Amino acid sequence: MPIEPPESTVAPPEGSVALTSPDPSRRTFIATTTVVGGAVVAGGLATGPSVFGAEPAAAAKAAPTSRVTLTVNGKRHTLTVDNRTSLLDLLREHLDLTGSKKGCNAGACGACTVLVDGRRVNSCLTLAVRLDGAEVTTIEGLAKGERLHPLQQAFIDQDAFQCGYCTPGQIMSGVGCIEEGHAGSPEEIREFMSGNICRCGCYVKIVRAVEQTADRK
Repeated sequence: MPIEPPESTVAPPEGSVALTSPDPSRRTFIATTTVVGGAVVAGGLATGPSVFGAEPAAAAKAAPTSRVTLTVNGKRHTLTVDNRTSLLDLLREHLDLTGSKKGCNAGACGACTVLVDGRRVNSCLTLAVRLDGAEVTTIEGLAKGERLHPLQQAFIDQDAFQCGYCTPGQIMSGVGCIEEGHAGSPEEIREFMSGNICRCGCYVKIVRAVEQTADRK
């Protein structure tokens, strides 16, 4: 003889929906809710206040800045910049000297090469705040008025460029290479300018342009 399960004698909490069937439907189960301490229990899951009503997070602290003074192409500049600003971004975005190109932005292509105190640097990897008091020369500062720098003229004579994107960095690197005394042979030029990439493949003519300028120096 089957034994009927005893009916519960515990009254359901006030405000809840009593289950009238020992095997409630899904709809009945989900509809069973109880308000407990300001949270709504629905289907056995408690939910708090909506995150959409939460207060916005506090604003991030402003990035630290520094004041830097440097001479670019013979002109003195004093600027306040974010400490993370690269020399390349300072030149392009603050001084509107866009001749130096942003290629890889990782120091691998040489398109951003400039001279700092006479030496070649990848400006994308050089922090501007470290150059207080330095002298910077960019491609815009090589020519003397209408008279081109000898290496600029040599690039024209040798047709040492195609798309031209890498040309400013190639010329600045070539100038540094000559000044450093590393232009004694085509092999030496290739070695000391190997950090400058030309995607058009004008390397032979670039080497010839550097040779021409070094021979006439």
